[in-house]
Amino acid sequence: MERLILCGGGHVSLELAWMAARLEFEVVVLDDRPEFANETRFPMAAQVLCMPFEEALDQLGSRESDFYAILTRGHAFDKDCLAHVLRGKYAYAGMIGSRTKVAAVNKALLEEGFSQEMLDGVYAPIGLSIGGQTPAEIAVSIAAQLVQVRSALGPNMVKPPREPGVLCTIVEKHGSAPRGVGTWMLVRPDGSCAGTIGGGQVEYTAKCHAQELWRSGGTEEVVEYDLSHAAAELGMVCGGRVKVRFTPQNK
Repeated sequence: MERLILCGGGHVSLELAWMAARLEFEVVVLDDRPEFANETRFPMAAQVLCMPFEEALDQLGSRESDFYAILTRGHAFDKDCLAHVLRGKYAYAGMIGSRTKVAAVNKALLEEGFSQEMLDGVYAPIGLSIGGQTPAEIAVSIAAQLVQVRSALGPNMVKPPREPGVLCTIVEKHGSAPRGVGTWMLVRPDGSCAGTIGGGQVEYTAKCHAQELWRSGGTEEVVEYDLSHAAAELGMVCGGRVKVRFTPQNK
């Protein structure tokens, strides 16, 4: 699962955290103010770190699959966070602010030795241009951009967790099935899931099959699901066929 690291615990971050959790990001919140960085305010977050931004970023480390949304309360904090992010690994870095503010931050970072090419890769101002004004509307624009970038990077960007359960992976696709080859879902022994293979009837059926395979101690197998008939009967857009590989993993 990709980490979405929110630098700043303000109103936009709070709205975005709820949306990102629903979109299956692992939400991490950083802020140096206890009233903005606490588990009561962010119950959906996997981690909430209340400490100076750069110290928190150091503690987290960086991964190639990390998404960063820089939403702090001031230009100086934004610049420091962005500089730290650009020195590490990441899949996405976005920063809130007007074009004037973004230009000022970029100018300062250029003077510190960052390249124009690197700065051009930052999504700033953050989010898709949909005219959002309220914190929730701005969060929608950011969440949409996160989905857009994650989709473009493809399903193999994030590796499945190595934990007990049955890994369900799409290995073959025909027609207009919603998810592509390489998309995965881990069904844990308690029935909870990480990842998705598209939702709907196929995902539900695959989850049930994975649970039964785990209970019975079965070995790896491939199952084909045909969506064409149901799609035609219900007037659905999505149809086609997918083959799903079920791989029990004990570690």
